[in-house]
Amino acid sequence: MQILNRSANYNYFITEEFEAGIILLGSEVKSLREGKASIKEAYIVEKKSELFLINSNISEFKSANRFNHIPKRERKLLLHKKQLEKIIIKITHQGFSAVPIKIFFNKKGFAKILIGIGKGKKLYDKRETIKKRDDNRRNLRGED
Repeated sequence: MQILNRSANYNYFITEEFEAGIILLGSEVKSLREGKASIKEAYIVEKKSELFLINSNISEFKSANRFNHIPKRERKLLLHKKQLEKIIIKITHQGFSAVPIKIFFNKKGFAKILIGIGKGKKLYDKRETIKKRDDNRRNLRGED
């Protein structure tokens, strides 16, 4: 199961992508496997030389009862030291933004997050994106 952030490519020019681990509780993993999560409004921030996923919503797992998690809590991301330093330099000094693109499970069953590093688009860039997308649809349908 994949949780996608479709607005990421619409709102940002993504230049680099990194795959990171994410620290989750048991009830969060079960909710993710059911596909009950959203990262549309989520973003990534740096705190004390670590990266955290903020404002992601992973719904409560119904069978967890009192052992359930807080749906919008901060979640720590796990990266190699060099990757972490590279991302922190880009988002703090060079004006880039770190955005979650998708959450997925790898072959070993671990939850991973794909992080995109990019610059925000202006309104005219977004209009251009919409125009290209509409043109591609017309071409696929065979319309002129």
